[in-house]
Amino acid sequence: MTRRIPPGLIWVAPALFVLAALSIYPLLYLVKVSLTDAHGLTLANYARLFQDRLFSVAAGQTLLYAAAALALEFFLGLALALLVDSLVHGRALIRVGLLAPMLLPPVVAAVIWRLIYNPEFGVLNGSLRLLGINTAGLTWTSGRTSAMPSVILVDVWEWTPFLFLLLTAGLQAIPAEPLEAARVDGAGYWQTLRDVILPLLKPVILLALLLRSMDLLRIFDQIFLLTQGGPGSATETVSLYIYRTAFRFSNFGYAAAMSFVGLVITMLAARALMRLMKVTA
Repeated sequence: MTRRIPPGLIWVAPALFVLAALSIYPLLYLVKVSLTDAHGLTLANYARLFQDRLFSVAAGQTLLYAAAALALEFFLGLALALLVDSLVHGRALIRVGLLAPMLLPPVVAAVIWRLIYNPEFGVLNGSLRLLGINTAGLTWTSGRTSAMPSVILVDVWEWTPFLFLLLTAGLQAIPAEPLEAARVDGAGYWQTLRDVILPLLKPVILLALLLRSMDLLRIFDQIFLLTQGGPGSATETVSLYIYRTAFRFSNFGYAAAMSFVGLVITMLAARALMRLMKVTA
């Protein structure tokens, strides 16, 4: 007796083929490369991760970058969403203006800010000089202490609108009845925000944090264009280190091992946030 092929399988087969070709096969090939060297199968690439000081530095700075940028983007996005939602007139126009940075490709945003940060003819130092401030020591992306805050600022400028957009949508989805009940009970604005708005907004907040944290952990393009990971290793991230290992030093096995470990860590963090989203749903 022959089994009939489910009719629906014919329709989803092209999507499954594309998924296998673009996701599953590259992942399996990545694992194969990470377990291979000139002598055959080996775990040396993974063992090297625990001894590589530069990888530890890059991982720590990636976490620092992600945590700082995510915190700033969330609080600024929430503040802007609450402010715009409280306006009576002009909300649509303000929303369009706030979303403008997010519409730029990250490469374009990085090039714009690279020109802004230029210590000689950049608009930032030029404006400070007009105010009578000595800018001789303000090198921004070239300073060891100022490079990381400078690249974080670029990410905050470009991606705070994304958090603002999600949180605005969440605020608009909150039913009016709990807010009216809080006002009838005499609750002030901050008490309503703490006890009514934020609890109802929690699923949207967790979704926004999930999406941005996954994106921040693999940051590459902006730092690559602004600082190249410098000065020294002041802005070195895992993605940059993987790129350098693979395409400058041609050590594809070790780069693949770092990529796989980074993928696993990102998936575990995403899984934790998704479980938290289910609990609060």
